[in-house]
Amino acid sequence: METTKGTAGVAWMLLATVLYTGANLCVKALAHLPTQELVFLRSIVSLALTAGWLKWQGYSLLGVNRKWLLIRGIFGTIGLATFFHTLRFIPIASATVIQYLSPIFTVLLARYFDGQKSMRPVQWAFFATAFIGVLMVKGFDQRINWLYFSLGVISAMAAAVAYLATMKCRETDHPVGVVIWFHLVAVPVTGSWTAFTWVAPVGSEWLLALAVGILSVVAQVSMTYALHRGEASVIMPFKYVGAILAFTFGLLLFDEKLSAFALVGMGLVIASVTANTVIKRWALKAA
Repeated sequence: METTKGTAGVAWMLLATVLYTGANLCVKALAHLPTQELVFLRSIVSLALTAGWLKWQGYSLLGVNRKWLLIRGIFGTIGLATFFHTLRFIPIASATVIQYLSPIFTVLLARYFDGQKSMRPVQWAFFATAFIGVLMVKGFDQRINWLYFSLGVISAMAAAVAYLATMKCRETDHPVGVVIWFHLVAVPVTGSWTAFTWVAPVGSEWLLALAVGILSVVAQVSMTYALHRGEASVIMPFKYVGAILAFTFGLLLFDEKLSAFALVGMGLVIASVTANTVIKRWALKAA
């Protein structure tokens, strides 16, 4: 039963990763718009969809575990805003890889706040190698200064807290009910800011903005289902598949080339988290 549950969690995470990549590509295409506006456009569409679904199904919009739902909303907003800002100014693959430190932070937090088992020394080594890989992506790309790198790390840390909050709500709240709290926080915060900096999208840009909202909300629900159905240490590393997708489509659509050293760094990240996942799944199966 645990193995089946874990497999379902991985499948939901892979779906979320593909959808998030699509949303991020749309954001990259709208990079001329202010960051707060991009977050607002994404959030207002997602809020309408999630609120409509919850009302249709008869669920409360405010949920049950409101302390952790509010934490999820606050840190989710911080994580998304800082990530979108890096996405606007550096290659999408680099922004993705830096932000994907979040699984490491999530696993570390889950050890202390979610009662999950301690990691083996070899797993710590793999996580250290992954972090070195991220530093290589930054160090060998002149387009990434320390400001954007720091914002990416802040985004990863905020996302990790949001993921932990999501896991805290898995026994009390529906996945869509967890997702809506992100938008309940993001819409008023970024909306009030956007009112003073609004830049109107033109033509097909409205469709891209709509796509960001739709793809993101389905990805968020998929991510929440993933975290409801497995341990963070097993589920979260599969987010790194997004780094491969981001590099491929960033090159094809935006001609964003990465140096050989940066690609080696990306390879280190992917290899490290993959090895960690294999060890973790073997340990769960043996137990």
